Amino acid sequence: MKPIYFSILILCLCSSLLFSCIHNKRIQYLQHSSSESQVILDSVLRSYDIIRYDYRLQPEDQVEVRFESLTPKEFDFLNNTIQSSATTPSGNLQLIGKLIDPEGTIPFPFIGKVPLAGKTLFEAERFLQGIADEYLDSPIVRIRLLNFRITVLGEVLKEGTIPLANNRVSLLEAIGTAGGLTDFAARDKVKIVRQHNDKASVQYINLLDEKLMTSPFYYVHPNDIIIVPPVKARPFLKYSQQNLTFLVTILNLGLIILTISQLK
Repeated sequence: MKPIYFSILILCLCSSLLFSCIHNKRIQYLQHSSSESQVILDSVLRSYDIIRYDYRLQPEDQVEVRFESLTPKEFDFLNNTIQSSATTPSGNLQLIGKLIDPEGTIPFPFIGKVPLAGKTLFEAERFLQGIADEYLDSPIVRIRLLNFRITVLGEVLKEGTIPLANNRVSLLEAIGTAGGLTDFAARDKVKIVRQHNDKASVQYINLLDEKLMTSPFYYVHPNDIIIVPPVKARPFLKYSQQNLTFLVTILNLGLIILTISQLK
């Protein structure tokens, strides 16, 4: 009977070694179908036209508008009439946190509601610049999106909602801000839930394919939800060592019992 137990033990060990390994092709990002074993260093192998991404403001977006001008403080009505703003020691620089209303506009004192929805940040900046030129002396207008954040869940090292300072962040950069993926992540089935106005779309992305750079999902959008699923073998891979230890213990116990019974 001993050879049977040893055969089972050897089989379990071989199976554990075989299935507890993940091939490099399952974890290497942006792979290409052609073999690159003979890569020429310092050379451009391929180039891709990346789809340009410029986020367009939507209702419920929160933006920060900053006005700078040479207009004296007592005549700078844009700054003086806003109580919740933060003022610099010079008294002429204001940071204004504004929420775009459901109609896509932002109210400003004496000017009224200014339509910003549908414009990129640079278009909105130029639009406000044209208005400020009519009222202020040598004004400079800057606008920044405050609610640019994404949520990353699943097989990443740090799950959570992440605020982004840059308005053009790639999917790989976004995953990097979450600490990267775990060894058990299914990199070829990453789910992206994208919200636009009153609709949500679902798309699966393959991070292993180099063609990701030509995808419209290459750049993340505000409020994107990125869900990284585990590989199917995750339970076995994660607990293979514990399971193997338990199995070896049971086999050893059975072998001891069998040996004792044969000695009697």
